[in-house]
Amino acid sequence: MNPAPEEITSLVGREVYSNNGIFVGEVEDVRLDLDAQAVTGLALAELNHELFAGRVERNTGVIVPYRWVRAVGDVVLVNDIIERLDTGSDEPDAEAEQQPT
Repeated sequence: MNPAPEEITSLVGREVYSNNGIFVGEVEDVRLDLDAQAVTGLALAELNHELFAGRVERNTGVIVPYRWVRAVGDVVLVNDIIERLDTGSDEPDAEAEQQPT
C-alpha cells in the first residue's frame, strides 16, 4: 500500500543527517525541475560548521543533490558521501553546491 503523497513544502524545516548519524543541516528550500516535475536538490542552511569547515563560509548554505537522499521521515537521511566531500573536484555532482542564504 502506497502512503498518501505529501506536499513538497513538508520537507522545509526538517533536519538532515548522514546515514552515519552526522548532522548535516536543515532543509530551507527545495530545488525543482519543473519540466520533469521532480525535486532535484535540497537547499540546506543551519549547517554543521564542523562538517563544512574550510568549504563553506558562515551564513552560506549548500544544495545537496536529491539523489543523495536515502530516506525521508521525521528527518532526512542522505548518503555518507556528504562527509567525504572533495572540494578539489571539478565534477559538479561530486560536491554540494555552495549557495548564499
